[in-house]
Amino acid sequence: MNTNIPKTKPSEPSPATKKSKRSNENLTGWLFASPWVIGLLLFFAYPLLSSVYYSFTDYSIFQAGEFIGLANYRELMTDELFWISIWNTVYFAVFFVPLSIIFGVALAMILNMKIKGMAVYRTIFFLPTLVPHVALAILWIWLLNPEFGLINNALNLIGIQGPPWLGSLFWAKPSLILMSLWGIGQAVIIYLAGLSDISEEYYEAADVDGASFLQKTFKITIPLLTPVIFFNLVMGFIGAFQQFTLPYTMTNGSGSPADALTFYVMYLYDNAFNYFRMGYASAMAWILFFIIMSLTAFVFWSSKRWVHYQG
Repeated sequence: MNTNIPKTKPSEPSPATKKSKRSNENLTGWLFASPWVIGLLLFFAYPLLSSVYYSFTDYSIFQAGEFIGLANYRELMTDELFWISIWNTVYFAVFFVPLSIIFGVALAMILNMKIKGMAVYRTIFFLPTLVPHVALAILWIWLLNPEFGLINNALNLIGIQGPPWLGSLFWAKPSLILMSLWGIGQAVIIYLAGLSDISEEYYEAADVDGASFLQKTFKITIPLLTPVIFFNLVMGFIGAFQQFTLPYTMTNGSGSPADALTFYVMYLYDNAFNYFRMGYASAMAWILFFIIMSLTAFVFWSSKRWVHYQG
């Protein structure tokens, strides 16, 4: 008896059924994503587009404001404090960012050495990044006090008269750079991750060729670490141009002495929340946006010449 029963193929769903199923899946996906989409539109897209419009008005918190065209931008071009704030911010960025890279890479190479208890040392150097900026500012105000500060007392022990630091036009910005360098532990962690990604085979081959420590550093370590340096360079410039908490806390918002510590974002904040010139502050915000975007684009363009990726 023949028991072979022919098998029937399951019927395929019709195109209309497939389209309906796909539509239901898309609807379900949008429903799950809707909280994020609503938050993006409500708390990011709307304020962003609104600030573009407000930058062309004399809007304040107390009145809707009228459209005044480019008046805010023209006034900024003749605002002396605006240019002072730009100079202070550029000064800080030009010195802090390269120094943070140099000290960060050097410190990461030291902390990458295979010695006993290195995990403890890494933790110690990372701890300053966990200190809130307000507490950090108060701590450094005490350390840099020209009369009873620990730094000037230490300098007096070796016969050096310490400067007035935050009370001096010359030393105010270098003091802020010094404080900021104290908290580069986060960048050091990123450099350490980059160093751990460099294969030991390169150093073994260099040892066979008789390369010195400096040769291995500048021919192997630095070139292969350039992708990480590139990342920290971009983030460093963005952070430097947004410097706010430390100078604002140390000077109580005054930017003293003689506006030497009045940074761009501080002046923007004053216009928005102290003088209630929201339209003027919006214009400043967009100028800052274009400065940062231009600088970032230049760094990306130049990276083709000096950033080397493994493989």
